[in-house]
Amino acid sequence: MDYYEVLGLNKSASGNDIKKAFKKKAMKYHPDRTGNDKSAEKKFKEAKEAYDVLSDPQKKSMYDQYGTTDFGGGPGGGFNTSGFGDVFEDIFGDIFGGGQSRNSAQRYKGADLEYELKLTLEEAAFGVDKNLKIRTKDTCDSCNGSGAKSGSKPISCSMCNGVGQVRAQQGFFTVQQTCPTCAGKGKVISDPCSKCYGSGAINIDKDISVSVPAGVDSGDRVRLAGKGEAGINQGPPGDLFIRINLYKHAIFKRDGSNIYCEVPLSFAEATLGAEIEIPTLTSKKVSIDIPPGTQTGKYFRLKGKGIKSVRGGNIGDLMCSVQIETPVNLSDEQKNILMEFDSKLKNSKKKHSPKSESWIDGLKNFFK
Repeated sequence: MDYYEVLGLNKSASGNDIKKAFKKKAMKYHPDRTGNDKSAEKKFKEAKEAYDVLSDPQKKSMYDQYGTTDFGGGPGGGFNTSGFGDVFEDIFGDIFGGGQSRNSAQRYKGADLEYELKLTLEEAAFGVDKNLKIRTKDTCDSCNGSGAKSGSKPISCSMCNGVGQVRAQQGFFTVQQTCPTCAGKGKVISDPCSKCYGSGAINIDKDISVSVPAGVDSGDRVRLAGKGEAGINQGPPGDLFIRINLYKHAIFKRDGSNIYCEVPLSFAEATLGAEIEIPTLTSKKVSIDIPPGTQTGKYFRLKGKGIKSVRGGNIGDLMCSVQIETPVNLSDEQKNILMEFDSKLKNSKKKHSPKSESWIDGLKNFFK
């Protein structure tokens, strides 16, 4: 086996070139990436053996001169554990997404929070500024997040030497794991802060201002970056998500950018026609003409009187559905007048009830 050929190098390759070449091969053929692929496992072992020899100046010189280093010490003559450990740690940082410096403990982003904010339809339509009180975890003001009692400091973890991670041998390769002693912090606290009990964070009620943009709807979320819980080990804070929910409106119902309302009409107004006033979200009333003979359920569209979505687009419309009311609490005189009126309609040669007549015609055709 030609070690230079295994790593794709020539004899003039520098130590840094050898390290980079091995890292590239290991990333490609490592068992954590290839699973149970035996051919890949073989190539990984060959690359490992080649690196062990070529990364050691004495073994490399012997190999260049004699084509082997096996003079009774077995294949490859053992492992150069010091150099191999450095490159192997780099590899596992890439494989497992660690990328963590060996000289600093791992930092963790704080938890994200969610808060439900209820708004009126008008507030959602035109936007509003709100002041909220959020229960969250913040950096302890007594120890400044260190977790140690005032006058003392956390000490470096002896298990991981302050790295926050430990390496464990599993078969022929090494894996990095969170240090069980310091939970990845890299430090241990012998004299914890009495206010946060060593956690570095305390529960507080925080006042937060949020500007809700115009056009939001139920289910939308407004993100406030960095307003969540405090990070661990001076990590970045989490985010606060404001989830919008709308109160039920007394008049309007919303569907996307459009709003809907029902307008009551008297029997006379629907029959003879009328001019009626309709409320809008801006509190200004607009007039619409009801033509004679208007039937219940008919919609009238008022363009541009709806809502402009927070996602853009045109302003929606106001859709008004007329609902004809049936008179109640009639006097005897009113009942007699109504009965006489109904009798005259039925005896008239003209058609006065288009829906009833079309329904009756439909029944006749159905039972033929």
